Amino acid sequence: MSVNIVFLDSKTIPIPIPRPEVPLTWTDRHSTEPDEVLAALAQADIALTNKVRLTSEILRHLPRLRYICVTAAGYDCVDIDYCKAHGIQVANAPGYAARSVAEHVLASIFLLRKHLLSYHRAATGRAWSESKVFCVHQSPIQDIQGTIVGLVGSGSIAQEVARLCKAIGMHVLFSERKDSAITRPGYTPFTEVLRHSDVLSLHCPLTAETRGLIGEPELSMMKPTAVLVNTARGPLVDERALEQALLNETIAGAALDVLHAEPPHHQHRFLTVELDNLLLTPHVAWASTNGIESLVKTVSRNLHTYLEGRAENRIA
Repeated sequence: MSVNIVFLDSKTIPIPIPRPEVPLTWTDRHSTEPDEVLAALAQADIALTNKVRLTSEILRHLPRLRYICVTAAGYDCVDIDYCKAHGIQVANAPGYAARSVAEHVLASIFLLRKHLLSYHRAATGRAWSESKVFCVHQSPIQDIQGTIVGLVGSGSIAQEVARLCKAIGMHVLFSERKDSAITRPGYTPFTEVLRHSDVLSLHCPLTAETRGLIGEPELSMMKPTAVLVNTARGPLVDERALEQALLNETIAGAALDVLHAEPPHHQHRFLTVELDNLLLTPHVAWASTNGIESLVKTVSRNLHTYLEGRAENRIA
């Protein structure tokens, strides 16, 4: 019996996924709009999705679907509770991009603490050529060694960030969950992490509890010299509050690899306002060559093990 596999957003991965050596029909859809999902999966036994949402409203109309492989670590695009209740197995690709994301975080820290964006503009604009001396002094340049990095989340990516930061002499604080009544060994209360960190880096999943995790109250607790790095999920941060914090210099800067809506509207506030203290990248922290190859291998193995009846990396 042939297996019908549909990849809903194959363009999110730039190299092909090796296909299982079983009779199958494989459909690569570069992208799938919300109103196209039902038709796309009507005859599917297996669905692959990176960011296309599979809600209970969609899943209840797909009785043939038995397995979903999320081609990413985060799986907030799938209604896991519905899948558990209705026998749909779900797997993800945990930890595949830990090195890639961690290096992106470290690069962002250097860029923001050293104010490389504003100094690049000073060099390529008229500030340097018109300077009376050999250099241009603008924003204070901060050292990296000895700074405090607060990490929200403690999974494989956060652990790799911690390892790299410690290797160059930074101090690491793992944040306890927001509003937690207890503080686990090895963790620091959330508000203390906000107050003491020179860098706050987010590595937690997007859930009902973490949505809007960083808003105006949290930003106001941070040091005016601190920077925020978000390579996790856009809705963890209140974008309007962050915009005001950057404009008012409540914090010194931010690096965002993720936004609320992706791709963003061309009139999105962070695309239309040039800010020397904002580094914006298009959700590519994970996408090093090694990261992509690791992801493809993990997805391929997930498919093989599911078809052999011993599914790996299951979350439902």
